[in-house]
Amino acid sequence: MTRTVTVGLDGSAESRAAAEWAAREARLLGLPLKLVQVWEPVPAPMAQAPLLGAGTQQYWTERIPRETGEGVRLRHPGLDVTTEQLSGPPADVLARTAKDAELLVLGSRGLGGIGGFMVGSVGLSVVAHADRPVVFVRAGEQAADEHAMDPAGIPSAATPFRPVVLGLDIESPDDELIGFAFAAAARRGTFLRVVHGWNPPAYYAYGLPVDLEVQDALALRESTALTEVLRPWTEKFPETAVTEECPYGTPGSHLVDASREASLVVVGRRVRRGPLGAHIGSVTHAVLHHSTAPVAVVPHD
Repeated sequence: MTRTVTVGLDGSAESRAAAEWAAREARLLGLPLKLVQVWEPVPAPMAQAPLLGAGTQQYWTERIPRETGEGVRLRHPGLDVTTEQLSGPPADVLARTAKDAELLVLGSRGLGGIGGFMVGSVGLSVVAHADRPVVFVRAGEQAADEHAMDPAGIPSAATPFRPVVLGLDIESPDDELIGFAFAAAARRGTFLRVVHGWNPPAYYAYGLPVDLEVQDALALRESTALTEVLRPWTEKFPETAVTEECPYGTPGSHLVDASREASLVVVGRRVRRGPLGAHIGSVTHAVLHHSTAPVAVVPHD
């Protein structure tokens, strides 16, 4: 079965922006686009109200994907676009839908002048349980936002893509995460910026004055280890330029800073199969809430 780029729709501005981003990504991947609208059943007493009856439910479940699909087909001629209406708790339905998708794309409200995302409970639940990569796109995201300014300093979708940023923990690197980021950069024809934030071991940090020689030695160790982790991938993707950064400090903060000049930020989520259940992780959580570029969360063991 052919995988699709799948989008969760709810009629909001953020889900419309997600659908546009997903259409562009589907073209880059050469895959069909599926628009999914999930209707959560209304409790029986509320369903008797005139504004929440069966007619209203049918109207919205049909109208949202139909009108969104028509618009996407007009703006992206030749793209294979299908629509689907599903019923149930949105987080559960979308997480199940992701199993058959190459990517699941969701919208996220922006935080106005502060920048970044406001990821709601549904989005957090989906990303914590989905078995496939989930991409978050904020309302107002435009194609030109993913590209460098033109020579006159004007936003343009005709200029080269901004870099793809990968947040990488070299203590537990995962091939699926790294491969996703390299492939995303390759199909955009841009370079991959790998950011590995680090802090010294606890026994260096407590009760000792700053020793620049020790700090330099630790930084060199981290940088060398990062190069070794990436070596097989730079050989596999020889046409994709890579920049490696090992800044000292909080990884999430460095990734949020890097997102301001990125076309896409890629982070991982470790899949937990034990009694603790699903977990997002502090770095991914910080990036999800504060990145100014679309964020792809890649689950891995």
